[in-house]
Amino acid sequence: VYQSKLDFFCKLGYCQQDICKVLENLGQEALEDDVLKELIRMGSKPQALEKQAQPSQLKLVARGSCSTTQGLKWLGEDESDASSSLRPIVIDGSNVAMSHGNKEVFSCWGIQLAVDWFRERGHTYIKVFVPLWRKQPPRQDSPIADPHILEELEKQSILVYTPSRKVKGKRVVCYDDRYIVKVAYEKDGVIVSNDHYRDLQNENPEWKWFIEQRLLMYSFVSNRFMPPDDPLGRHGPTLSNFLRKKPVLPEKKWQPCPYGKKCTYGNKCKFYHPERLHQAQLSVADELRAKTKVPLALGKEEERCQCSP
Repeated sequence: VYQSKLDFFCKLGYCQQDICKVLENLGQEALEDDVLKELIRMGSKPQALEKQAQPSQLKLVARGSCSTTQGLKWLGEDESDASSSLRPIVIDGSNVAMSHGNKEVFSCWGIQLAVDWFRERGHTYIKVFVPLWRKQPPRQDSPIADPHILEELEKQSILVYTPSRKVKGKRVVCYDDRYIVKVAYEKDGVIVSNDHYRDLQNENPEWKWFIEQRLLMYSFVSNRFMPPDDPLGRHGPTLSNFLRKKPVLPEKKWQPCPYGKKCTYGNKCKFYHPERLHQAQLSVADELRAKTKVPLALGKEEERCQCSP
């Protein structure tokens, strides 16, 4: 009987030592319900419940060992980009190069200036789209300056050529603007261009909202790439928050009162008064009322004392 009860509660997952203690206290002929109540009173738990109560330990999994199928990666995207707090950057290479070349020369140096500006801010995902025919030798009607920069950016997996070909001597070029907007939309990034892409806005309403909210315009000032500090206007986010996935709220800074100690607003003043840190911030009128009430109250008490026998 003792062994059968011991085996029964061991199958339930209870510790053998706790079972032996309970059987010694209650006796071998104790009912199973009584033994179970005593085990619960002692705080003994089945091993399955104890494992559930313990916090699960995180296991490190090597890259590529996960069995789930991963989505297609865009243009050699690195997994570390997903953990970055900065948005991906997609640059309209033709727009930037022609802007730097004063709309006369395709200046590759302008693309390099834009890429370096975003690199210095910590962006890791930067893609530049340029038509493939720019890789061909330049002609008089389409001059190119510093074409070796395109080769260097292509080796760094930053520059991407959009396809183009010749059919019966005529050049057939794919629409590179659609590549730019599509990649930026799917990556939830920022488009760097001075083009408004109005045809693509009319083509897709989702792209219309995205272009309006994620288009970063720029200017070149003496070979310096300069985007605006307020990309969405005076009442929009700052440039640093515009380039972040989650905006950082600025710390509340108190502006000192322009009137200083001559301020008559008291506690109603919205500006900062360093001299009122340890004082009750009352207005001048309230302070005068408080001072006049004190002597009046003292005078009334003296009159009552004189009238009393």
